[in-house]
Amino acid sequence: MKIGILTTGHKPEALPEFKTYSDMFAELLAGQNFEFVNYDVVDGVFPDHVNDADGWLITGSKHGAYEDLPWIARLEDLIRAAYDAAIPVVGICFGHQIMAQALGGRVEKFDGGWALGRTEYDFLGETLRLHAWHQDQVVTAPDAARVVGRNDFCENAALVYGDRMFSLQAHPEYGADFIDGLMRTRGKVVAQDRLEAARETLGQPVDNARLAEQIGRFFRHRDISRTGA
Repeated sequence: MKIGILTTGHKPEALPEFKTYSDMFAELLAGQNFEFVNYDVVDGVFPDHVNDADGWLITGSKHGAYEDLPWIARLEDLIRAAYDAAIPVVGICFGHQIMAQALGGRVEKFDGGWALGRTEYDFLGETLRLHAWHQDQVVTAPDAARVVGRNDFCENAALVYGDRMFSLQAHPEYGADFIDGLMRTRGKVVAQDRLEAARETLGQPVDNARLAEQIGRFFRHRDISRTGA
C-alpha cells in the first residue's frame, strides 16, 4: 500500500541531527508493509492527482491552518478531494487542524496557551500518553467528525470521519529527544512553568507504538477500533 506523506513543515534548522518529518513517519510506521512517497507541500510540491497514493498522511507544521498561504488553500482542496473519493487520510497536529478546517470546522490559537511534552488523552475510553507540541487546536469539529480522543485542555484531540479520515492533535512520531530539542530551540514561546512541567516528564513511557498500530489499521481497514492485522 502506497502512502503519500504531505509534508507541511520542516524540522527546525537548529536541530540538524534529527530526521525529517517524513522520515519520522516512515520510521513510526515501519514493518506494516507500507511504501512511502513524500511531497513537500509546504514548498508547493503536490501530487498530480488524489489517486497517486492509496492513502495520505499530513504532517505537523509551524504554520497555522488559518494562515493565508497558497499551499494551504491547495491542500484543503486535496483533502476535500480525498474525502469525496473515499481515499483514507490521516492527519497529525497541523494535519489534524487543516483537515478539520477543510471540512467545515474551526481552528484557533487557543487562549489557554500551549500543550507540550508527555500528555494524557482519553482515547476511546482508554488513557493514552503521547507527546504534544501545540497552541493552535480544533475548537469546533466538523459535522462529519466524531470525537474519539480528548482531555480537559483539548476537547477535540482526535477525530474520525466515518471510514474516510482519522486525525489527532498529538505527535506519535516524536520521541522525548525531539521534544527536548523543541523546548531548547523554540521554548521561549511557552510559559516557563509549563516548560518545567514538561521537562519533568521527559523519558517517561509514551504510547507511540500503539498509535502507529492504529494508524496502520486505519489505512488498511478504515477502522481505528479494529484489532488484528
